Amino acid sequence: MGERVQAPNEPAGDPVWDSVRQLVAWLDRNSAVPPEQRSLLRVLKLSEEVGEVAAAVFGATGQNPRKGLTHTWEEVHAELCDVILTAMVALASLTPDAREVFAAHLRRVTARSLASEGT
Repeated sequence: MGERVQAPNEPAGDPVWDSVRQLVAWLDRNSAVPPEQRSLLRVLKLSEEVGEVAAAVFGATGQNPRKGLTHTWEEVHAELCDVILTAMVALASLTPDAREVFAAHLRRVTARSLASEGT
């Protein structure tokens, strides 16, 4: 099976979203579940990844006296990156316009959040 062909509405040259699209295609090719379940499972995967961030923070701060320091802050950073990537893959699995959906949402959140600074 070949790589996914870029749709006409997808801008070329965005290495992050190009990688996300490649990962979605790879996951689709290697999935044993029906297509209608794939997107839902990818959304649920976020919960697992967020739990791994929490475990890494607890481990980096030594919050479990029985275990002590078990993680580094670099591991926390990596787990946060996994959350971001998992969310991007989930979004790209739900809509072919993931890049545009995310960009528009980011613009709205930024405008709303920074609007009070202009007054």
